[in-house]
Amino acid sequence: IRMLPEPKRRIRYLTRLESQRLINELPAHLGAMMRFSLETGLRQRNVAQLEWSQVDIARRCAWIHPDQAKAKKAIPVPLTIEAIAVLKEQEGQHEQYVFTYQGKMINQVNTKAWRKALQRAKIEDFRWHDLRHTWASWHVQNGTPLYALQELGGWSTVDMVRKYAHLS
Repeated sequence: IRMLPEPKRRIRYLTRLESQRLINELPAHLGAMMRFSLETGLRQRNVAQLEWSQVDIARRCAWIHPDQAKAKKAIPVPLTIEAIAVLKEQEGQHEQYVFTYQGKMINQVNTKAWRKALQRAKIEDFRWHDLRHTWASWHVQNGTPLYALQELGGWSTVDMVRKYAHLS
């Protein structure tokens, strides 16, 4: 069987200055989700559907259940001081879900508000999923070993992580 060529990998990430510009332009609910994504590297769906039952602030960890993970394996999520600060800001807003808008779970982040904030922040060619690339890129640039990043990001193979290796 003839194999299809591997697609060229698109790696788009933000600098810390760009990320702060974008956060400043976003509505509060999307800004909080973005800050949490940059601290945890979680995929959009995992952040949007994160439940309080999956968070342990005292132990500074959260987890993604196997049925919620792309690779179908549980993902342990260590929480940084900033991630915990974001969670504390969300406390009391909803009984079940961490991130909500007007009392409801957020299903879509690629909204008019997201696109307008990107324009105001003068950031081009950027998708929500690129926040995960930003998180991984920052880790590699700060010296996180690829095997550790693979575990943190929940990637099933090291090949998925190697695309960031050139940044170290």
